[in-house]
Amino acid sequence: MNTSASRFAGEIRRDGLPALFAVRGADTHKGSFGTVGVVGGGRGMEGAALLAARAALKTGAGKVLVGFAQDTAPLPCDPLQPELMLRDARSLLDTDWGVTAWVAGCGIGAGAGAANALSELFVLRHRAPLVLDADGLNLLANGGIQPNWGDGPVVLTPHPAEAGRLLRQETARIQADRPAAAQALARRFGAWVVLKGAGTVVCAPDGQWRRNTSGNPGLATAGTGDVLAGMLGSLLAQRLPLDQAVAGAVWLHGAAADALVARGIGPIGLTAGELADAARGLRNGGPSA
Repeated sequence: MNTSASRFAGEIRRDGLPALFAVRGADTHKGSFGTVGVVGGGRGMEGAALLAARAALKTGAGKVLVGFAQDTAPLPCDPLQPELMLRDARSLLDTDWGVTAWVAGCGIGAGAGAANALSELFVLRHRAPLVLDADGLNLLANGGIQPNWGDGPVVLTPHPAEAGRLLRQETARIQADRPAAAQALARRFGAWVVLKGAGTVVCAPDGQWRRNTSGNPGLATAGTGDVLAGMLGSLLAQRLPLDQAVAGAVWLHGAAADALVARGIGPIGLTAGELADAARGLRNGGPSA
């Protein structure tokens, strides 16, 4: 693969993300800031969906619903975030909740039930932006689901191994030219691509790509990808301009980790659940590391 340097659109930095820090109007209400629907959290992986949902709420979404990929919701209420509305995936998809962005795949599993739920979501999303993460990407790679997701923006969020499975290449080849890998995925699926890792690459469907400047090794821990997916869904639901929403979530995710490390929380031992509070502080004018 050869990197197309001519398609490089610059680095992602705070001063290039004005929409992320726009002041909210005094007459706004929860409906002004969108509704996120999270579909994921199969048996034993409920935490993945909850991490995404909590991050979506604390990044500014007006309302967040979670549909667990199980016959019934495994708990009636999130004790740490009771504002979340919890149900099973079937009841979430069977009702029009006015969802303005979807986050799908976090801990959803690799079975037929997960594939059916995602395939149904693709039909029912009605052009609302979709973030496809984790198990959703693996199902896409192995043919368990097809990219029949209709119109409306799609954001794929692979780490290098997932990107390799999607492109049927070794991880080392992905890492050897990360921008070219992101471009190949964007072309293949007609989607935005967030290729995670040090210097996360954000690539638009037209092949223009940017490199993120925030983040640190503290993010190399379980659940941080779920948090990023929730942040992406949140900014998309809030109707930030598409390029600002995708790049903004990636930058904010890394900057939250940087802010935590600056306070002595990490990089060793930093946990995914700590990122959302730090991100909220940054959006509200807190210092950036």
